[in-house]
Amino acid sequence: MPSSQFQLSHSGLCLCGTPDTTFGANGTWLSPRQSFAKARGIVETIKSKAATAAIKVHHLRGNIAVLEGSGGNIAVQAGRAGKVLVDAGIAVSRPQVASALATLGPEPVTHLINTHWHFDHVDGNAWLHELSPTIIAHVNTRRHLSTTQRVEDWDFDFVPLPDAALPTEVFATDHRLSLDGANLALRYYGPAHTDSDISVHFEEPDVLHVADTYWNGVYPFIDYSTGGGIDGSIRAAEANLAQATESTIVIPGHGYPVSDRAGLQRFRDMLVTVRDKVAALKAQGRSLEEIVAARPTAAFDEVWGRFVITPALFTRLVHEGV
Repeated sequence: MPSSQFQLSHSGLCLCGTPDTTFGANGTWLSPRQSFAKARGIVETIKSKAATAAIKVHHLRGNIAVLEGSGGNIAVQAGRAGKVLVDAGIAVSRPQVASALATLGPEPVTHLINTHWHFDHVDGNAWLHELSPTIIAHVNTRRHLSTTQRVEDWDFDFVPLPDAALPTEVFATDHRLSLDGANLALRYYGPAHTDSDISVHFEEPDVLHVADTYWNGVYPFIDYSTGGGIDGSIRAAEANLAQATESTIVIPGHGYPVSDRAGLQRFRDMLVTVRDKVAALKAQGRSLEEIVAARPTAAFDEVWGRFVITPALFTRLVHEGV
């Protein structure tokens, strides 16, 4: 996990460090818990950065835009009757997010969709609920947000959201919305990045928000504490490929906020290749330290290994699931 060098990048809030900081001074492997502790508290650091981070507005197709800079990428459909948000960012970004939303028109926020339960996507529920939107999510998202959740890899306990900030409309499989003449398809992946991930497809403009089932150009985090896994992540990547066409605009959870089907393909291929290499090494009886030292991600590190999830940590996350 990265050292204490923190900064902002084009991909929104990030923690940036050198690839070898998942090892201690004596060259021994650090667990994710030790690594995040070395990073001096990833959650509080991200929140601190979010308090001052600028929000960039990217206009996509039709009345769809992306807000970049507060946690995960936030999609906005700005309709005549109101705004629909996909994800809520981090609560301390309220002034910047509110200003960015105002640039998209005076209409109120009528609907908020949470793609999964992680704080960098739902923490903003705490203030957005004051605008009285209908908050929609998978049933597992509401379940996780209703109780204390521990993410072992972050050595962090997340307290429940206030009752008023919880999703009020939940579903178990798929869900459809027709809002302001536009059709939205919400699809549940099954266990993937977590056990609560959904995609949101704005059908007429063909804009697909896949959230943290796709990290654009960076290695992803996989949350085994709440049902995620490498195999589920691959299944989600393949589901995204099956849904997208050559003309689909794809919004990732992290990384540059605009992508396409070719980007989804590269992400899926990276996941499969690294999973197969790690599984083969594990089948040979190699230890975790030996597998990390073998650098099964080496072919991808130049492109994918420059973000908060370093090659060594991503190897460990894959190893946990094979």
